Amino acid sequence: MPVDDTSKIVDLGAGYTTLHKCGRLADLLGLRSLHVKDDTLNPTCSFKDRPATVAVSKALEFGAKVVGCASTGNLAAATAAHASRAGLPCYVFIPKGIELNKILQASAYGAMVIAVDGTYDDANRLAAQAAESYDWAFVNINIRPYYVEGSKTLAFEICEQLNWNPPDHVIVPVASGALLCAIYKGIDELGKIGLVKDPEVRVTGAQSQGCSPIVAAYKSGGEEVEPVERPSTIAKSLAIGDPGDGVYAVKRIRESGGLAESASDVEILDAILLLAKTEGIFTEPAGGVAIAVLRKLVESGEISRDEEVVCLVTGNGLKTTEAILSSIAKPIEIQPRLESLKALVTQRRCN
Repeated sequence: MPVDDTSKIVDLGAGYTTLHKCGRLADLLGLRSLHVKDDTLNPTCSFKDRPATVAVSKALEFGAKVVGCASTGNLAAATAAHASRAGLPCYVFIPKGIELNKILQASAYGAMVIAVDGTYDDANRLAAQAAESYDWAFVNINIRPYYVEGSKTLAFEICEQLNWNPPDHVIVPVASGALLCAIYKGIDELGKIGLVKDPEVRVTGAQSQGCSPIVAAYKSGGEEVEPVERPSTIAKSLAIGDPGDGVYAVKRIRESGGLAESASDVEILDAILLLAKTEGIFTEPAGGVAIAVLRKLVESGEISRDEEVVCLVTGNGLKTTEAILSSIAKPIEIQPRLESLKALVTQRRCN
């Protein structure tokens, strides 16, 4: 990691999350081997702790007095938590209307949360202006070259946890495109230093149909990524209409022999529940996008059933409970008597 002064490291324990072997889900999809990299287990319950710990550490090294970010939710919490640990004030710019639990989480760590009346791209633009005007260290703006290095640890861990045998295919939920590029870079670096042999891993980008500029660019065969002016999706953490690393993400997908595909809101919800009910992993919609896209690509034959696949689950479903409330059965109320329970059990057996 690009931090020279180890005394400035701000560490909440991010990383080395579980790589689940998902046998039941693999059988259902007809895959030989499927793993889920569960980054819901990071300190603030998303993969964003990885880049945040590097960025806030580097900000301290640069002598920054204030840190901040533009965020669709998960980075807000991660940056705020690490800023709290570092003893730095934190300003978070979010688009109005993101999930309440994500706002509460960032606020609990002491950040000043500023909801911008507009899209993520509007919030990001204002944050960039603030970073320049006040000389603040914004982790995904003027500290971004260091910030993105933290995400490549996902690739390092996946290969290590597979005994240094990289998978055939990695499915990555995509917003700005930075995570996908970091996965590609991490695998490439392991190959260059000889920790893995023949690191030919297909890297596929997964987006929601309501905000899929990278998928559109990939499918068009061109290089230009046309911004989506008004994203509309339940996967709000992926709702970045003008992805900063979009061009690079499309390039990395093609270089790796990967794919790009999108999923509808209905498919995303189905995938969230499918993963929870088969493997006991509760993901926010971004992870649901990855599982939904995997399912589509296996069914279409674009992912071979013989491939070893890793799906990234990047955030915890408890952050976005409102997304699935209408899809969840309500508790069944009974009287506190055994007879009531027996009647319920009998009824369910009959049904």
